Amino acid sequence: MRRTLLTLSAIVIAAAVAAPTASATSRNGKQCNNFFECLFGGGNNNNGDRSRSGFNFGGFGGSAKYGPSTRRLISYPQGAKYKTGTIIVDTSERNLYFIQPGGKAYRYRVGVGRQGFQWSGSSRISRKAEWPSWTPPKSMIAREKKKGIILPARMEGGPNNPLGARSLYIGSSLYRIHGTNNPSSIGGAVSSGCIRLTNTDIIDLHKRARVGARVIVRR
Repeated sequence: MRRTLLTLSAIVIAAAVAAPTASATSRNGKQCNNFFECLFGGGNNNNGDRSRSGFNFGGFGGSAKYGPSTRRLISYPQGAKYKTGTIIVDTSERNLYFIQPGGKAYRYRVGVGRQGFQWSGSSRISRKAEWPSWTPPKSMIAREKKKGIILPARMEGGPNNPLGARSLYIGSSLYRIHGTNNPSSIGGAVSSGCIRLTNTDIIDLHKRARVGARVIVRR
């Protein structure tokens, strides 16, 4: 069903290995070229209209959906007790704060975990990646197969990849702060626990954030 898009496009339980031209089979048994074709049989309704999910299915075979920048430098007094460069995610607000000196922070709008996949805690950025690839876990492949959706075993990083343009890995967990090729989902509770930004914003944050920086996720 098309309503599975928001569930699947942000799930980031992935290993950073992929085959450049990995193909898959859609629910109707046809070969498809990318993740969204597999989910929706191509998905394009020929006029670029949005589906019931509110997602534009036209143009996924083309250039990346970078989305707008939501970054704002704001006064953030409560961040004064944290080291500059700390990342604080407030999932109830759908905002990420990148702490700056002098009681300020860069604020980015984010998408967060949907109901049942929410979490909170503290960790650190363990590594960074550009155009990360995606390997769905076996449990996810099996779960979606029951719904008639055959996922690719591996998916190369690039414009069609649901992880977007950049990824910040959170400790040794399966969670990440990453981009998306679905910028319309930003601000929603749509993922399986990861934090997503527009590609424009994650590229900006990726440049600023350091490996080892603290990450605090609040509910």
